[in-house]
Amino acid sequence: MSVLETSRELIRHSYFRYEFATVAVAHALFALEQVLAERLAADGPLPELIERAVAEGLLGDGSAAELGHGVRLRDRLARGAATSADVRPERAAGLTLAVFAAVSALLRPVAAADAGDGSVRERLARLWEEHWQAPFPRSFVAADIAGSTLILLDSRVAGYLRRDLDGGLDGSGVAGLWSLIAELDRVVPLINEEYCAAYFGRLRTIARLAVECHLPRAT
Repeated sequence: MSVLETSRELIRHSYFRYEFATVAVAHALFALEQVLAERLAADGPLPELIERAVAEGLLGDGSAAELGHGVRLRDRLARGAATSADVRPERAAGLTLAVFAAVSALLRPVAAADAGDGSVRERLARLWEEHWQAPFPRSFVAADIAGSTLILLDSRVAGYLRRDLDGGLDGSGVAGLWSLIAELDRVVPLINEEYCAAYFGRLRTIARLAVECHLPRAT
């Protein structure tokens, strides 16, 4: 998340310092490589990790193609065949968005339907699948609301959900998710665009369902 936040800030500053746009793309790929290695439990060159993720159904062909543009740009930079002024901010924003979307996809919880806990878990799985299929609000990629970066908030909640559905959250994980729910409670009422408000409202519902599974049962 720290790497992605730095990439986002580089995109912001690229409108004042042109060269930061290309650096943002190259930097974002560090996060992608780390998440791919963790999800696939494998090391190797980034292009091979992306191909394997596509083969295992974790990434789509379209996503892989856009990521490939970013990887080739990074490689050209490393060889001195490109400079930091080669990519305009608008294009860099698109390539960086592809990395954010891929990281979100790789953090997607697996085997959600088998997580147990009856109807709450079933509803959680159904809503998460619906949320996963919905595209992130494109005009809010670099948006901050009430001190929260929306795309990072989305990814952080996704990370906790994956941990929960893959094996369960410990006490610190539940506390972390409650903290994010409080953040969503603060942010969602301030979103003034219909699709984005619905997107994050659904995310808040999903997070609440997840923590509900960890509340003590009434006796």
